[in-house]
Amino acid sequence: MLRWVLAAGLVFGVGSARAGGVLTIAQAQDPNNWDPIATFLVPWGAVASNVFDGLVLRDEQLVLKPGLAESWEVLDGGMRLRFRLRRGVLFHNGEVFDAEAVRFTMARLLGPEGAKGPQQSNYTSIGSVDVVDPYTVDIVLKRPDPVMVSKLAGYGAMMVPPKYVAEKGGVEFGQKPVGTGPFRVVGYENKVSLTLEPAAGHWDGKPKVDRVVYRFIVEPNTQVAELQAGRVDVASNVPIALIPAITASAALQVVSTTGPSVTVLRFNTAQGPTRDARVRRAMVMAVDRDAIVKQILQGHAKAVTGFQSALSFGFDPGRAAVPFDPAGAKRLLAEAKVAPGTAVSLDFRSNDTTFREVAQAVAGYLGAVGLKVQVRPFEMNVFTNDIIPNGKTGEMFQMGWGGWTFDYDNTAYLMYHSGERWNPYDKDPGLDAMLEGQRLIVDRGEREAALRKVAGFVADHALELPLYNVDTYYGVNRRVKGLVVPPDNRLRLIGASVD
Repeated sequence: MLRWVLAAGLVFGVGSARAGGVLTIAQAQDPNNWDPIATFLVPWGAVASNVFDGLVLRDEQLVLKPGLAESWEVLDGGMRLRFRLRRGVLFHNGEVFDAEAVRFTMARLLGPEGAKGPQQSNYTSIGSVDVVDPYTVDIVLKRPDPVMVSKLAGYGAMMVPPKYVAEKGGVEFGQKPVGTGPFRVVGYENKVSLTLEPAAGHWDGKPKVDRVVYRFIVEPNTQVAELQAGRVDVASNVPIALIPAITASAALQVVSTTGPSVTVLRFNTAQGPTRDARVRRAMVMAVDRDAIVKQILQGHAKAVTGFQSALSFGFDPGRAAVPFDPAGAKRLLAEAKVAPGTAVSLDFRSNDTTFREVAQAVAGYLGAVGLKVQVRPFEMNVFTNDIIPNGKTGEMFQMGWGGWTFDYDNTAYLMYHSGERWNPYDKDPGLDAMLEGQRLIVDRGEREAALRKVAGFVADHALELPLYNVDTYYGVNRRVKGLVVPPDNRLRLIGASVD
């Protein structure tokens, strides 16, 4: 098991002493790699948003605001983005942040190192990154990209220190990350914990705690038990069934947010009975999503018509849901010559106790129309790093996605374009052309129409079984003050404190 602790006195520097206390947060998943170009995970963002900064940031209302860039302007008809950078910003190892650091970060993201991770395809519209002067940099596009500024507030474009990365290499950097954020990493034990301390002189202010400890606790029941015992201050992503256990304590509270994350069951369209679109449509018709929301999720979610929430640009509020129609589902299965008792698999993340109940309900609905469903749980990291991207799933597999740009492009392109990590099965030249084409449209109304056309194609071909947009719940000890839970679940802890 990998473990390291940063010794005092290294070049990283040590913040001044304060009586700010220790904030301990339980998180279900250890991303295992803290390099910004190596991840897509919300759990990465929930931690690393405190370690890294981008040129731009999103505030708690999801509004884009200056980050490491004090300002930016759009030039050459949208084909050049000029950023004027903050002066006096240091990386945690003492390196100066400047235009060369921006150039290095983006070149790395767009080069062979970035090609190993899941983020590069979000930035392929960039043609070059030009240093104008030490604190001015231009990102020059080779094609229009109306979402680029929003992307720069996301994952892959978080700024990294050139000398440190060049010296240590990507593997070590992924385990001992260095950014410009309000906190620096001082210790990491793989699958156990990660520890942060305030970074001296951060441009956005001074953190109020003197240490943040993330404990990686996979099982939700264990997280809540540790919260009740006072050994963690925050339990993340609490299952609905455990909310009463938290609210029963006067020392604890539940904090919730409605975010962009949507849960669906995606289909293996390459093998097995779900290769036939009629079978997929029948499975969508067979499941009563409203009943699942009401009975299992206790109303803490909304049924969805596709793989995006109302927060996503491109969302069509007028799109009708596929009606619950078991009789129609049986007719389609018969038309597709699917024999009663045909076996299908439903794969999901084993630590998701809420979805475990949903999966059993889906199995029951599909059983009622003649399909025999095997529900198969997989350990989270195995599921997301191996089973899905390598096309090892059964006929259905759980997928949750928020689209951190709050634009349907970030979901649709990554889920449906040929060759993408999260699309191991579909290869449709027509859909690829639609996905590529909408990225070239500058006019907002035209692009919204193009995205809705993509969503219509996905629905017509039944590429997934839409389920719900669920609220996210945190269990929080009342001694924690100033904790803001934004819709994207990227908790920036600079204003948090503990009594």
